[in-house]
Amino acid sequence: MSDPAAPAIEVSHLVKTFGGVTAVSDISFNVARGEIVGFLGPNGAGKSTTMRILTGYLPATSGSVKILGLPVASRPDEVKRRIGYMPENNPLPEEMRVSEYMYFRGRLKEVPRRILGPRIDEVLEVCDLKRVRHKLIGQLSKGYRQRVGIAEAILAEPPVIIMDEPTIGLDPHQILIVRDLIAGLRGRMTVIISSHILPEIEVTCDRVLIINQGRVVAQGTPGDLRRDIFGHSTYELDVAGPLATLPALLSGIEPTLRVDQQQEPRADGFTHLTLHTGREDDLGEALVRELLAHGFRVRSLTRVHPTLEDLFLAATRRSWDVVAPPSPREHPA
Repeated sequence: MSDPAAPAIEVSHLVKTFGGVTAVSDISFNVARGEIVGFLGPNGAGKSTTMRILTGYLPATSGSVKILGLPVASRPDEVKRRIGYMPENNPLPEEMRVSEYMYFRGRLKEVPRRILGPRIDEVLEVCDLKRVRHKLIGQLSKGYRQRVGIAEAILAEPPVIIMDEPTIGLDPHQILIVRDLIAGLRGRMTVIISSHILPEIEVTCDRVLIINQGRVVAQGTPGDLRRDIFGHSTYELDVAGPLATLPALLSGIEPTLRVDQQQEPRADGFTHLTLHTGREDDLGEALVRELLAHGFRVRSLTRVHPTLEDLFLAATRRSWDVVAPPSPREHPA
């Protein structure tokens, strides 16, 4: 039996090598039950290799992986019963109809016959597939095929779902549908998603793991990563007034608040400024109040939040300082 107190996923010092080339290098992380985690990294970083090891598809060279407290290496059959897996480029049987395929997969997953029919109806409804349930899978669009993959992954109501690039090749409308499907699993299932669609990961996931060159280079909520990687808040300000007095005024509001960039004044007398501060709390109200009190005119003030793309680029760029560049023969993840 699985350990009800154990995290959903436990990865400890995981290493995977192919012919002497290291694809995954000493990775460790946990995923809590009911959490949705995004697994990010550039091509060849080791994402897909790690996810295949989590599912028992690939053996690890060293280290350990546990799903719900069960070791994947020694109890793979029990682990696979508790996982729903959607691989990248999901191989679906094109000659089967959607409902036939779902019934076939349900029986393989040992879903009791008495509940399989109602459960298939439920997942087809959730994944908006009822209108195509009698169509051949080979006749479906890419978006519908991706939804069939998700429906199959959640069919047996496994506690852990692993999805490798579930939105690859989809148009923006299809991505929104898949995003809503995944978000609807929060709290009921643990989900780990590999994706290159960074805005979707930021909206959908509770936490992100960023991997590069086979190592975890950053992990946490987007807010945690902003503090860890950037360590400051940024404000964009359009202002007119006695700019020579501005540094002292800013220092009086917050000692770490400073002008980072200043453009040339425009013809209307306004100047665009970029301000930085080590403070994480919002200083916008205090800024406007003090600027107006000291004779400045304020046209706009915006607090700039680094996007997940900014965090991803900064984390992977930072990792080059501590990790040797990969071999040109590195095995693709």
